[in-house]
Amino acid sequence: MSIKTDKIQVGEFQWFYRQTEIESDKPKGIATQRTPLLFLHGLPAHSYTWEKLMTLLVAENIPSIAPDWIGSGFSDKPDKRNFAYTPAAYLTGLSEFITAIKLEKFYLVVQGFLASVGVQYAIQNPEQITGLIILNTPITSGAKLPWSMKQMTFPVVGDMMTQDPLLVDRNLEKGSGFVIEDKDLNILRKPFLQSSNVGRALMTTLKQLQLDTVTPAIEAGLKKWSKPILIIWGAADSWLDLDDVKKLVTANSKITLVELPTAKHYPQEHWTSDIVGEIVQFFRSN
Repeated sequence: MSIKTDKIQVGEFQWFYRQTEIESDKPKGIATQRTPLLFLHGLPAHSYTWEKLMTLLVAENIPSIAPDWIGSGFSDKPDKRNFAYTPAAYLTGLSEFITAIKLEKFYLVVQGFLASVGVQYAIQNPEQITGLIILNTPITSGAKLPWSMKQMTFPVVGDMMTQDPLLVDRNLEKGSGFVIEDKDLNILRKPFLQSSNVGRALMTTLKQLQLDTVTPAIEAGLKKWSKPILIIWGAADSWLDLDDVKKLVTANSKITLVELPTAKHYPQEHWTSDIVGEIVQFFRSN
């Protein structure tokens, strides 16, 4: 089954999203009768990074939705005077998007820098979350931006880097540790070829991530989280520390950790089948 794409106006901004539905379900608004998965991407990717996973999940009768964050992909890229690009602004935007597409209960899947906003949402809205699935995301106090992204926040250098469409290739391939197929890179870099606004939005977002204050609150919230959590971690990730994640796991019996020994920061790009197997098991057990 092909993945459908659409846009929805949410307040001042338009969100682009990808969606699968199960043919046996009768849609009600956008959400289906089955509990869907909501996928949130990291940087500098967009929702296309989830397409392989979403396609395999259809075969398991599991519907899913994956939006592009504001400022990323094919969603609106407002000027920073109209959208602050802070975790708080993204949190408000995500809440409004979830309301607009009529999602009441769902599994939340996150990966990467900025996707930590999704974990913040889950902690603040536990009644909506059936289960939380985390792939290589900054969720512990020691998390820092990798140098390849930190450079994008510097004056002049950052402006130049974020206007180069090849930054997608460099970051995704360096982060994943493997070559990504050209057909996929062509789609992932397409927003950077269409408008300079996506580069400016990326630079502003990286400057405003506020990891020093956000991640300690996330870590504390996950330690007390009372619903099931599945952490699927690329253990070879040099950008985020697995040892810190292991300490978090020992603090909450609701957390299950699955390590992918040779995977790095973007495990969904090359370990799709393994991840889908873990998600399906988690989905069915809950």
